Amino acid sequence: MSEFLSYCLLLQRSIYIKQTRKIMAYMSQEGYDKLVAELKRLESIERPKASAAIAEARDKGDLSENSEYDAAKEAQRHLEARIAEMKMTVAQAKIVDLSRLSTDAVQIMSTVEMTNVKTNAKMKYTIVSETEANLKQNKISIKTPIAQGLLNKKVGDEVEITIPRGTIVLRIDKISIDA
Repeated sequence: MSEFLSYCLLLQRSIYIKQTRKIMAYMSQEGYDKLVAELKRLESIERPKASAAIAEARDKGDLSENSEYDAAKEAQRHLEARIAEMKMTVAQAKIVDLSRLSTDAVQIMSTVEMTNVKTNAKMKYTIVSETEANLKQNKISIKTPIAQGLLNKKVGDEVEITIPRGTIVLRIDKISIDA
């Protein structure tokens, strides 16, 4: 009965994801390829590992008192939810043709060089989809406050952006598209 309940919860989460994520995911070809590769890895390597962990825990005896079995089932539920979410993202993905983008204003896939007006600190970020965001590579999600504040702005514009630590004013120095 608990497996049926787990399946129902997974199905409910999948339906929730479908209802809340009807927005197309714009991303680069590189980001799409990485997402597909990760999805294949989860399905071909991690899923069998999760099943093996459940089988191993099941072989250890009474399931009603087997915390290892419960943990393995929970890990499998999380894995399946992640796979379902990634499949949804792949299905809704829209590859952005970088050659058709303009540097007139900030948009997704723009690399923006800017200066913090107060501290004179220089920054450079590329605005990408949520799945491609990686701060170590200076790639920020389009949903971050900084990216939202920069969208549709032009070189020379000064933008006041509210971030968790307060408000910053950024001057856009350069917009480019890194192909």
